[in-house]
Amino acid sequence: MYAVIATGGKQYRVSEGDKVRVEKLSGDAGAKVVLDNVLMLGDGEKSKLGAPVVKGAKVEAEIIEQGRDKKVVVFKYKKRKQLRRKNGHRQSFTDLRITKISG
Repeated sequence: MYAVIATGGKQYRVSEGDKVRVEKLSGDAGAKVVLDNVLMLGDGEKSKLGAPVVKGAKVEAEIIEQGRDKKVVVFKYKKRKQLRRKNGHRQSFTDLRITKISG
């Protein structure tokens, strides 16, 4: 069985036992999280679509790790204008392990 969930402005297709990296969610490592924004449920032959979400469906997950990605360098440059701006950004993330899909 699989589910399509929406979190952090993105959509993810997950199954039980999957490890997925999503935008930062609140909670410490080892905490349980319930994701109830389920857009679709499916197994091999049939699927359930939501309008926009599937009623009564939820995905339970466990937080594995909270962290930050590698630094991305943002460099803005305009020729002949002496405009050079260098900036850095590190995006926060949460690693989840999907434990149960119900619906």
